[in-house]
Amino acid sequence: MKKFLAIILALVMALSLMACGNTAVQPDADADADAPVVTDGAALGEGAHSFTLEITDADGKTITATIHTDAETVGEALSNLEIVQGEDSEFGLYIKTVNGITADYDVDQTYWAFYIDGEYAQTSVDMTAVNDGSVYKLAVEKAA
Repeated sequence: MKKFLAIILALVMALSLMACGNTAVQPDADADADAPVVTDGAALGEGAHSFTLEITDADGKTITATIHTDAETVGEALSNLEIVQGEDSEFGLYIKTVNGITADYDVDQTYWAFYIDGEYAQTSVDMTAVNDGSVYKLAVEKAA
C-alpha cells in the first residue's frame, strides 16, 4: 500500500510540474513603452505622402527612416507612429522623447531640436506641414 501511495504521489507531483511548465507568462504592458520604433533604413507608416526622418542621439549617432503618411503635419505623423512623445505648450508640441530616448532640459539642459531640410525649424513639429521629399531631423542638443 505504501508503494502505491508513493507512486500516486510521485505521479501527482510530476503532473503538477508539467502543468506549471505550460503556464504562459503575460508580458508587462509597459515593458516596451520606451522601446525604439525606428530602426536605421526603416520605412514606416502608410499614406500618400512621404518624407525622410533623421534622429540623432546625444552621442551623435544618426538613424534615418522613411515615413509614409496621410497626416497633415509632421507632428501628427510622428505621434501617430508613436515615434515622439511630449506635452502641449503655448508654442506647440514640446517633444521630450523620440524613439525611446528622452531629453530632459530640467535635468541636463538637453532638448530635441527640430530641423527642416538642414535648417533649424521656425515652427514646432505639430505646426509644420508634411512636405513630400523633405528631410526632417530631430537631434538631441544641449543649451549653451
